[in-house]
This record gives sequence, structure tokens and C-alpha cells, in this order.
Amino acid sequence: MKNVIILVLETAIPAAIVDPQYMFFAVNNFFKEAGHEPFFNVQLVGLTNEVKLNFGTITIHTNNTIEKYTQANLVIVPAISGNIKKAIELNKDFIEFIIDQYNGGAEIASLCIGAFLLASTGLLNEKQCSTHWLFANQFREMFPKVKFVEDKIITDQNGIYTSGGATSYWNLLLYLVEKYTSKEMAIMASKFFLLDTDKTTQLPFRIFKGQKEHKDSLILSAQNYMEENFKEKITVDELSERFNLGRRTFERRFKSATKNTIVEYIQRVKIESAKIELEKGRKTVSEIMYNVGYTDSKSFRDVFKKYVGISPIEYKNKFN
Repeated sequence: MKNVIILVLETAIPAAIVDPQYMFFAVNNFFKEAGHEPFFNVQLVGLTNEVKLNFGTITIHTNNTIEKYTQANLVIVPAISGNIKKAIELNKDFIEFIIDQYNGGAEIASLCIGAFLLASTGLLNEKQCSTHWLFANQFREMFPKVKFVEDKIITDQNGIYTSGGATSYWNLLLYLVEKYTSKEMAIMASKFFLLDTDKTTQLPFRIFKGQKEHKDSLILSAQNYMEENFKEKITVDELSERFNLGRRTFERRFKSATKNTIVEYIQRVKIESAKIELEKGRKTVSEIMYNVGYTDSKSFRDVFKKYVGISPIEYKNKFN
């Protein structure tokens, strides 16, 4: 039997505690129905015996506290809510516990923005990590040593797992069920919970709002100019001349502030505009391509797929 603990974090999203518990309980029932013993021993572990969540409207009763729990095979770090830095501070006592569990042989899996607490342990340094696309910029800023991959639904490195945003953690739970039990059991779970097992990227759901949390006012002006004039053919030389900086200095400052090259930023602005038009469904893909400043259909399709993960027509069919 595998010992699974789900951490009951302060300010945790209640569903991110209940859903994995339900998943492992369901798999145990599948084993029972097949005449076998339950496979998972699932416990809720917190700092106290009771944790109030959802602004005090929900109380979670834990099975154990971190002082009393010994060693698990798998530790689930659920998504947190509210101010990220405040949430990490409220849950700082879990950090050493997670490190000790990992060093003792446990695997660790974070759900959605639970990745922020997991990254605070240092266990993700130099490893790939995914989390909700909306928090990508903040994650990169707080944890520069972590290899953030905002497109992936699941990362798996050295017994540490992370998942993309929101309900994509169900895909990680299925992945863990398959890894610990069997492919057949994971398929049964996917049918029971009506889950799509083919989801591999969260790019189609991402909204690009520009990385503007930095303090470089000149680069912010350049970003605003690009967003207002993205339909035009804008070159790096024209931009550096307009903002009175040498090209290499301008490129370096822009990349440092936005984590994108100038060309990447312009492309992303164009593609985000194209996505909005595709969602409206009133224009053809070709019309939208020309409207956002592309003249070559293959080039537009390739860039679109790079940032969205699917083709323009697939995106239109999915979201219009």
C-alpha cells in the first residue's frame, strides 16, 4: 500500500484538497471491486487538526499534523489562493517538512500554483516546473533558478511533479495513478471522472497581457508603442532609434524587463490580437492574418502554433 499525504495548506483551494482525495479513494474502490486490497492510504496532513478555508466557510479536519507524521510515498501540495507571498509565509512551516519527506524517499507533486510553495523549498532549482499561465511572470521573478515551462500540463523530474493551471491538475492525478498502478487503472479513472487524457498543453488557454510588472519606464513605453502599432512592420532598428538607445542596449534591456526578445514580444501581441478575432468568428483566418500584419500563411500558422499550441483553424473551432 502506498502512503499518500495531501497537505492542508493555509489559504489552500479546497477543491485542490478534495479532488486528489476523491481520485485516490475512487481508485481504491476500483481495486476493491476487482477483489484486491486498497492500493492507497490517503491522509490529510496539516499544521493543526482543523484548518479553515474559503474565508472561514469550510473547515477541513486533518488526519494528522506534520509533527506526528513519519514518511510518505507521495506528497500532494495543493493550490494556494490569495496573495502568493503572504500564502508562502503562512505555510512556511511546511517547507522543511516537504524537504524532509523528499529526502526520505517521497515523491512530491504540486497542483497549479501550489508550485510556488514547492519552489520555495529549493527542490525545483534547475528543474522544469509548470503552474497556472496567469502567474508565469511572477513565478519567473520569484524563482529565477527554476526552469519555468508555461506550456506544459505536467512536468516530471527526479520524483518531483508539477501541473499547469486550474483543472489541469486532474491530468497530473491521472498520470500519478498510471505511474503507481497501471495504464488500465488510469483509463478507468479517466472514464469515471470524464477526463480528457489527451490534454498536453495549456497554451490554447493562455492570455498574453504583456510583462509590465518591471520598473523600466522606457521599455514600458516601447511595449505600449508596439501594442498600438503591431499591424505595422516594426523593426528593432526603428524601435531603438525611436527610443534613443543603441540596438544591443535596447535588446538587452527589453529582454531583461519582459523576459522576451523584441521580435517575440511583437509576435505575441500579433497572435493575441488574432486569437481575439478568431474567438469572434466573424472573419476568415486569412482576413485575420492580414489584419495582424502577416502576408504569408505558413509563417502565420507556424508562429501561431508556437505560442498557442494548435493551428488558427483549430483555435477558431475550439473557442468561437
